[in-house]
Order: sequence, then C-alpha cells, then structure tokens
Amino acid sequence: MRARNRNQGFTLIEVLVALAIIAVAMAAAVRVAGLMTQSNGLLRDKSIAMLAAQSRLAQLRLEGRAGPGRKTFECDQGRLKLRCEQVVAGAGDLWKVSVQVLDATREASPLARLETLVGRAPALKQVTAE
Repeated sequence: MRARNRNQGFTLIEVLVALAIIAVAMAAAVRVAGLMTQSNGLLRDKSIAMLAAQSRLAQLRLEGRAGPGRKTFECDQGRLKLRCEQVVAGAGDLWKVSVQVLDATREASPLARLETLVGRAPALKQVTAE
C-alpha cells in the first residue's frame, strides 16, 4: 500500500470565514473614515465661524460706535453661508457685545459664540490752526 500524498491547503469553509472577517474589518474602517471626514468638516466650519465672530468684534472696536440692540446679518465666509447675531447692551462708555454665528442653511446650535466688552470711542475734537 502506498501512502496517499495529500496536498496541504485551506478548505472552502476556512477561506469563507477569513473573507467574512476581512469584510467586517473593512466595513468598520470605512465607517471610521466617514466619521473622521464628517468631524473634520464640522471643525473647519466652526473655525471659520470663529474667525467671522472675531472679525465682527474687531470691526465694532475700531468703529467705537455700537448702539444698543439686536442686529442680525449675513456674514458669509467663502462658500460657507453664515448668519451673525449681534447683541449690544450697556450704557455709558462700556458696552457688552455678544456675537453668535450660525449656519444659515440649517437650524442648528451656533457654530461660534463670542462675548466681550467694548469701550465707546471719545468724540474727536477738531483741531484748528491758529
């Protein structure tokens, strides 16, 4: 009797189990990549919204003539459609200014919110040459 020479290899069941494990791992990797992309987009939008709020506060500081009240206006940044809401309160020489920036295309929580105190600029005196 001759001993049978049996080839060593994988059975069909073993190959199918290995493919199933690889498919589950690949699906998880694709899901993680999608979540990271979405997170990155939201972080970018929040950063741009913060720049818009800082820009508005700098503009108010330079003007030095913010009147009390609420004001809503568009403050788009590139392709990102934003809506800024500004609230100025106070009296005298010191004003509390709040600016919040929202996504104009959908209802959601604010992307950025800043609050600061702004001093009113003194009236400029006219200097005449004598």
